[in-house]
Amino acid sequence: MTDTSYARTNIAALLVILALSAATMLWLFWHFPVITALATVAILLGLGVCARLARLTDSDMTDLRRTEQSV
Repeated sequence: MTDTSYARTNIAALLVILALSAATMLWLFWHFPVITALATVAILLGLGVCARLARLTDSDMTDLRRTEQSV
């Protein structure tokens, strides 16, 4: 019974955080549209670059799987 209340608390906290984030973004976009749009594009580009770099630097997991199977 405590597991379900803990899960509900986590879901409620997530929804509150998402609502606050959306409200903050809308407020910023309403008052500072150009700066907010530029900052959003810059952040999304930064995340895209990080994802590319993570994919490039990720080690090949096939070698590890082969050694586990042979043991």
